[in-house]
Amino acid sequence: MTLGPSAQQWAAAVAAVRSAGLDDEIQLICHVNPDGDALGSMLGFGLGLRRLGFTRVRATFPGDFVVPTPYQRLPGADLLVPEPDAFADPRLVMVFDVASESRLGALAGRLAAAPASVVLDHHASNTGFGGVRLVDPQAAATSVVADGLLSRLGVPLDPEIAECLYVALATDTGSFKFDMTTVSVHELAARLIATGIRPGEISRQIFDSKPFGAMKLTGEVLGRAVLEPAAAGGRGMVWTYATLADLERYGQPPYVLDTLIDPVRSVAEADVSVVVKQVAAGEWSVSLRSKGAVDVSGVAVSQGGGGHRLAAGFTGYGEPSDVVDTVRRLVDEHLN
Repeated sequence: MTLGPSAQQWAAAVAAVRSAGLDDEIQLICHVNPDGDALGSMLGFGLGLRRLGFTRVRATFPGDFVVPTPYQRLPGADLLVPEPDAFADPRLVMVFDVASESRLGALAGRLAAAPASVVLDHHASNTGFGGVRLVDPQAAATSVVADGLLSRLGVPLDPEIAECLYVALATDTGSFKFDMTTVSVHELAARLIATGIRPGEISRQIFDSKPFGAMKLTGEVLGRAVLEPAAAGGRGMVWTYATLADLERYGQPPYVLDTLIDPVRSVAEADVSVVVKQVAAGEWSVSLRSKGAVDVSGVAVSQGGGGHRLAAGFTGYGEPSDVVDTVRRLVDEHLN
C-alpha cells in the first residue's frame, strides 16, 4: 500500500505557505478542463488563505476559461481568473488535483520559476513534480489533502470553505458510492455538513440539474454504445463516443459530457467502460472505468495519461475506432 504524505512533507508544506508574506502573490492552479474536485479543492483552499490574511490570491487553470455551470456559483469563484491573468511571477504556487505537469499547459512555467511550490493530489499516477509534494493515493479526493493542510495551518472550517470541499468530495466519490468511500470520508463529510451547508441542495445543483439539450445529447450518445462481451479477458467492455458535431447539434458545451461515463459504467455485462469525447479534429479525451478486473490507470499511463486503478483517462488520436482498438489491446495487458 502506498502511504500518504509524511510528517516532514506536511511540515514543509506549512512552511512553504508561511514563507509567503500576506501581500505576496500566491497563484493556485488546477488541471485543464477542471472538475468538481479540482475546482472545489482549489477554491476551498483559496478561501482558507484569505482567512489567514493573504490578500493577493488568484486561481486559474490552463486552456479556455470555461467554468462548468454547476460550479460557477461555488464560494470563492471570484478568485478565478483566465490563464493570461495569472500572476506572472508569484511568490508561491499551489497545484491541485494534477497528476503530471503536462496537465498544467503553459502554466507549468509558473510552477518551475516560483520560489516555493506545493502540489496537492491523490492520483497514484502522480509523476512527482513540484517543490513540496502532498500526494495521497489513498485519499478519495484532493479535497481530503486540502482539508489536511488547512487544518495544519490552523484554518477552521466555515460554510464557504466546507461547501467547496464537500462538492469536491462528493463529485470524486460519485456521491459517496465509489470504492474509495471510507469511514474517514464519511467523517470528513460529517464535519463539513456540521458547518451548516445543505447537502441536498448542493447535490441537486451539482448532480441533478442539466439542460434539456444535454439530456437529449446523452440519449443519442448512449444509443450508439457498443457492448463487447469477449473483451477484457471475457469480463466485457462497453464503449461509446461523442463528437463536436453532437455538441453543436444540441447547443451544449463540452463539459456536459463529463458525467457520461456514469451511465455507461453501469452496464452489468461489462467490467470496463470507455467514453471517447472529441476535443478537436482527430483528438479525443478518453475516460476509462473498471469494476475491478482491469487496472485502467496502467492503460492511461501507457498513453500519456493518468488516474486511479479503477478510474483514469488519456488523450487519444485518430478516429474513435482507432482509440477503442488501442484500449481493447491494452486492457488485456492490464488485467488484475
